[in-house]
Amino acid sequence: MTDLLYSEEEEALRAAVRDLLTDHCPAAEVIARAETDAPHDVPLWKTLAGGMGLAGLLVPEELGGQGATHREAAVVLEELGRAVAPVPYLTSAVVATEALLECGAEDLLAELAAATSIGALAVGLHTAPGAPFPAARVVDGALHGELPAVADAVVADVLLVPADDGGLYAVAASDATVVAQVSLDLTRPVGRVVLDGAPGRRLGDAAPAVRRALRAGAALLASEQLGLADWALTETVRYLKERKQFNRPVGGFQALKHRLAQLWLEVVNLRAAARNAADALARDEDADVAGAVAQAYAAPVAVHAAEEALQLHGGIGMTWEHPVHLCLKRAKADSIAYGTAGAHREALAGLVDLQAP
Repeated sequence: MTDLLYSEEEEALRAAVRDLLTDHCPAAEVIARAETDAPHDVPLWKTLAGGMGLAGLLVPEELGGQGATHREAAVVLEELGRAVAPVPYLTSAVVATEALLECGAEDLLAELAAATSIGALAVGLHTAPGAPFPAARVVDGALHGELPAVADAVVADVLLVPADDGGLYAVAASDATVVAQVSLDLTRPVGRVVLDGAPGRRLGDAAPAVRRALRAGAALLASEQLGLADWALTETVRYLKERKQFNRPVGGFQALKHRLAQLWLEVVNLRAAARNAADALARDEDADVAGAVAQAYAAPVAVHAAEEALQLHGGIGMTWEHPVHLCLKRAKADSIAYGTAGAHREALAGLVDLQAP
């Protein structure tokens, strides 16, 4: 049977990432940065991606990467989710990297692994694996059109643009215009990519590259949602042990114990689903089914955990100073990223031949 428990190496990786985020990504700084026009923490990204080599986890060693698997990338995303870290790890080190791996673009993979470039797949963040997506027009070798809701496009150095001729093109971000769009989650901004005669380099076929990228993005997004939910549960339990009412800890009241116990069960089940999705990607076995199961379950649990944290923190949970609102906004935004839970349930029904009558 597949072992979904964390290995010693994965636990060591978790500890290293958590220590770094504790020192360099405190909630107060994330909140302050989210209120500016530059929510991305570029120095933190350089440390994570360049200093620790995490940007190249999925890149083969011969291309300057770590040659690791999706299981290790999932551990990193758990910790980034816990901290609601404003870095483009999922979009660049996972989604864009998977698209480049499918196309065999070795030079761009080396740049992303070395953290000298940040990549972004120019497909809307809401797009589910296998769903149709808009494409740019190719006219006389140049790209034209608008591609909305592209996550982390404002910080990208290279945009991977699907075109109407069936190709995937690499476009320098400096040759495109990115217009910021309103996003609930200020730590992962989205933008509309406008192409007006932008030169591009064809990397390969767009359809398989985009499908592979979105499949990995959806499956590993569950690990980020797991990190969010686990943080919300842990912080809520800690707070309820400290907060007193009628001269006793609030967490001792039976009604709250029941709510926390139910939430704990949901988080444990989410951990199993997220770990299974990451392991299936690593082994390339039943990855479509595992990813659909994980995403069908992950979004409701992450949102529920964040909502419970907000309510059970009482008045302080409603304040802008408390980081629980970061968790709730990321959980709500993630609930429609790479397909909604309903879209994944529908996809799962087709994959296991259990279509509704």
